[in-house]
Amino acid sequence: MVERLQKFLATAGVASRRKAEELITTGRVSVNSKRVTELGTKVDPARDLVAVDGKLVSAREEHRYYLLYKPSGCVTTLSDPEGRPTAAAYLDAVRERVFPVGRLDYDAEGAVLFTTDGELANRLAHPRYGHQRVYLAKVKGEPASEQLERMVSGLRLEDGPARALQAEVHERAEVNTWIRIVVGEGRYHLVKRLCEAVGLQVLRLFRPEFGGISVRRATTRRPRGATATAHPPRPGTRPRPSGRSRRAPRRRRREASGSRPVLPHAGASRSLLRAAVRPDSS
Repeated sequence: MVERLQKFLATAGVASRRKAEELITTGRVSVNSKRVTELGTKVDPARDLVAVDGKLVSAREEHRYYLLYKPSGCVTTLSDPEGRPTAAAYLDAVRERVFPVGRLDYDAEGAVLFTTDGELANRLAHPRYGHQRVYLAKVKGEPASEQLERMVSGLRLEDGPARALQAEVHERAEVNTWIRIVVGEGRYHLVKRLCEAVGLQVLRLFRPEFGGISVRRATTRRPRGATATAHPPRPGTRPRPSGRSRRAPRRRRREASGSRPVLPHAGASRSLLRAAVRPDSS
């Protein structure tokens, strides 16, 4: 089946669609021993020989998907020039080359998808497809209904207009409030900036799901320099009053003392993510 070169590279797990386009335009990709720099180039994986930096690329028969609970105090990327803790510390048992879908701020926590499937990564992260990002933001005090309405109606930020698809009170605490915010794009610090634009101070940010996929519980193991915090309230639950403690079930205590985060099965079928992906003819 003939397809665009950048789509073939992404599907083969070489890189995300956007990164694959950069590889092509910078002359690092060849088709049948001829360097290609045009993004409109099409290839037939069954007949054409595609190489990146001189190494042949084969179509991947099975992709891998890992949904990670990223704690605060580490970056989503697998390497960081500033030397900060990265998500790679939680993926030491993963043998394949995976890359994150989208980003999650250094001080934010929650769901991050890592995969070998660059095409899926493009569909989930690109604003064109409008996949929703759900966040729980802990803000100082109690927001007024007008502040939440302004976020939904739309605001002008320094990089252009932006809005939340939904903004509502999730749970109230004694002095702070958890609000549920849904956005349709992954712009830099978007949720924080929306809150700040209406006068709300974000104390903590948690993403319980991404593209309709909910995060699974992780262990308390963390890379050096990362901070451990209690989990935010889950949708449909109420916070436990402060000062009370409950003995954790034996199974949960075993998980918390483990050495690795809980990840979905490495051979998870793409059908598990089908609901989060829209068909595309490109």
